[in-house]
Amino acid sequence: MENIIECKGLSHQYGNRLIYENLDFQVKKGQILGLLGKNGTGKTTTINILNGYLKPLKGECLIFGEDSQTLSPMVKSKIGFLLEGHIQYGFMNIVQIEKFFAQFYSNWKREAYWELMNKLKVSQKQKINSMSCGQRSQVALGLILAQDPELMILDDFSMGLDPGYRRLFIEYLRDWAKSGSKTIFTTSHIIQDMEYLIDDCMIMDYGGLLISTSVDDFLNTFKCYSFKCGNKDVFIEKNEVVKNYDVFHDRLSIYSFASKSRVIEEVKKYELEITDLDEKRLNLEDAFIGLTGKY
Repeated sequence: MENIIECKGLSHQYGNRLIYENLDFQVKKGQILGLLGKNGTGKTTTINILNGYLKPLKGECLIFGEDSQTLSPMVKSKIGFLLEGHIQYGFMNIVQIEKFFAQFYSNWKREAYWELMNKLKVSQKQKINSMSCGQRSQVALGLILAQDPELMILDDFSMGLDPGYRRLFIEYLRDWAKSGSKTIFTTSHIIQDMEYLIDDCMIMDYGGLLISTSVDDFLNTFKCYSFKCGNKDVFIEKNEVVKNYDVFHDRLSIYSFASKSRVIEEVKKYELEITDLDEKRLNLEDAFIGLTGKY
């Protein structure tokens, strides 16, 4: 299957602080890929490399086969960018800004813009600079949809949207992508939203990539094993079996890709008594926290 994005050996740092080193990933045509990570792990850095705002210290990033630093006008016309919901020309209302943007895109789909505006009940008379952050995000998203890009790159697409509007937009965006074989690369701090949208995930930690897999495989194989533990001062070494753990009240929770029997075997090395053992299947947010830690 065709790679729409292909990044090879990406390395970047700010001063002496390494963001990541030798990062490799691909995004295939029709894929909806979510980049997950805590603040400071490199999500926005990666977005800025993709859109050509930032040159990596090492490595290259290709979009439709061209270097992201020197994209041709033809390739740029295939890409829709949303950078944290920002939108210019705040003195316009949503009617004026739609007409303005339409002049620059030969394949403009105004019905896509207006369908979303109507669903979200955005006022036609209100100036954009007097809208809330969430309303401005809605307008920006509608303008990107009207461009009908082959690739959409979204940085915190749901910023400022309330829960109902977030769910409405996610459903709308996923239907739009799947009906037209569109490709989406996205980040979001609201991981519950990502679970409804993305097919695959990349999870970043400080310094590099932890995993890159499908959401289904991640949630089917990464589990939480919880049991009673009288000693609150438990210390367990993190390794291939124990990816993370925490203690809350009298229960110890271990997060692992390993089987229950392998986790029990590992725990017994610490002479801990295992009682009231519970195996829990996680949602995406809990799995993310279990893999990366709460702090």
